[in-house]
Amino acid sequence: MGEFRFSQVDVFSAHGLRGNPVAVVHGADELGDEEMAEFARWTNLSETTFLLEPTDAAADYRLRIFTTGGELPFAGHPTLGSAHAWLEVGGAATHADRVVQECAAGPVTVRRDERLAFAAPPLTRSGEVAAGDRAPILAALGLDDDQVLGMQWIDNGPGWAGIELASAEEVLAVEPVLHLCGQLKVGLVGPWADPGQAGKDVEVRAFYGDGTDFMEDPVTGSLQAGLAQWLIPARRLPQRYVAGQGVRRQRDGRVHVEVRDQQVWVGGDTVTTVAGTVRIGSA
Repeated sequence: MGEFRFSQVDVFSAHGLRGNPVAVVHGADELGDEEMAEFARWTNLSETTFLLEPTDAAADYRLRIFTTGGELPFAGHPTLGSAHAWLEVGGAATHADRVVQECAAGPVTVRRDERLAFAAPPLTRSGEVAAGDRAPILAALGLDDDQVLGMQWIDNGPGWAGIELASAEEVLAVEPVLHLCGQLKVGLVGPWADPGQAGKDVEVRAFYGDGTDFMEDPVTGSLQAGLAQWLIPARRLPQRYVAGQGVRRQRDGRVHVEVRDQQVWVGGDTVTTVAGTVRIGSA
């Protein structure tokens, strides 16, 4: 049974315990696919990641990302949390201002600034959601068609569809119809009328099923990236804003989104909440 350095990092929260945790296993090159999947099922977190030596000479490390139901090519909060964990234990990045992560979706740049921020990867699927897909999504969320200002595919790996509603209050009021949700992967966004009072510009919620569970994700970087890539060019979101997420999960996530040099960056605070070692593998 192998012993590995282990971190659990809270992402999109400056205070810890209010964002979205990710489990990070360091130096995991000797682990096989099933060992990784089994450990991810055991942590029972939305994602568990494994840091490995890169195969791309331009990357600082390679990352594999697992949910309880399988592997993802990319996910946002695991990217930030894993970069934080790698740097914290002495990872030496090639460039002082950024880290380059190799993952199944390709290279992802993580900027080291006031807070870590990842460059939103290109969408693998975009465009309007067709009526045949739209109707069951709305039924699963208990939404009427006239409540929806827009619905598009914003898939950058996990399979997201995005829905724009008129207000943050409407977003927070949604009650999914669980038996209709299946493997739904959808995010909602709506603006706060008074961002100064709310402390955030928009509210976001993310719902997903992975074949094993259906749940609401506390705070979701990949979805936030897709929403920004859809709504900023359409001028329905500004070039820089703060998104809240997690209220209905008793969290208080803050996602900092901005466009810099025509690139969408998705950032957030990261805090290590657990550090130590873990034993994985056959006894």
